[in-house]
Amino acid sequence: MIVDAHVHPARLATLKLPWDTWLGTAADRDVVAGLYGPDGVVVPERFDALFQAEGVDRALLFCEYSPRVTGIQAIEDMLPIVAANPERFRIVANVNPHLHYPVDAEVRRQLDLGAVALKVHPVHGNFAPNDRELYPAYAECQARGIPVITHTGPSSFPGASGRRGDPVLMDDVLRDFPELTVVLAHGGRGWSYETAGFMALARPNLWLDIAGLPPKRLPRYFERFDLERIASKWIFGTDWPGVPGVAANIKAVGDLGLPPAVLDAVLGGNAARVYRLS
Repeated sequence: MIVDAHVHPARLATLKLPWDTWLGTAADRDVVAGLYGPDGVVVPERFDALFQAEGVDRALLFCEYSPRVTGIQAIEDMLPIVAANPERFRIVANVNPHLHYPVDAEVRRQLDLGAVALKVHPVHGNFAPNDRELYPAYAECQARGIPVITHTGPSSFPGASGRRGDPVLMDDVLRDFPELTVVLAHGGRGWSYETAGFMALARPNLWLDIAGLPPKRLPRYFERFDLERIASKWIFGTDWPGVPGVAANIKAVGDLGLPPAVLDAVLGGNAARVYRLS
């Protein structure tokens, strides 16, 4: 089973970023543009057909409440895509302590809509992931067995606060919520690969999402580690649409020379375990 565990199907009317900034330099603009209707909303059937063609069995769709940087991508915008193919697609919830109060009530609301995980985006939301205001949300997730994803590393988008993406900030959360499963999105991208890697190897309930990282560069990014050992903690994701193609990234991960069992875990098995995907 192939799982793309990091996908952003944004609604254009509520996207703060300009089109070119959001897509970056890697995306196939014509392919992405063809997924949208005249109202600037993803057409679910087209979206489903794309991920089927790219060889993806499951995909996690991210909403985001970051008016400072990306705008509001409400969880309700994801529901029609899931309804078109509930086998392929799942939703990831999102809360921002500057917008949501109480945060645990909002987490419950989004989980009840079918979300399989919670993401916090401290870099775009300008808050620390160990802010005590988020603790009720983490408590709710720990009680339900729901994993928490947090953005690590900087973001190139205007208005982002890179210092909030230091993965070591999650050490407080892991201490205070020892049964909580945590995923470090982007694996510590930028200046924190080593920190994120050591944290992941030290804790059985901590994982590294490699979304947005060119697969061929992963051995260099994690050069301080045995590649097979650190790869056993990776979860494949693309950060779509900012990639040249999902299938191309799947092939590139396959070209790293990982043992078959590790490769299977990276491309789907780890995500299936962490996010409880059938």
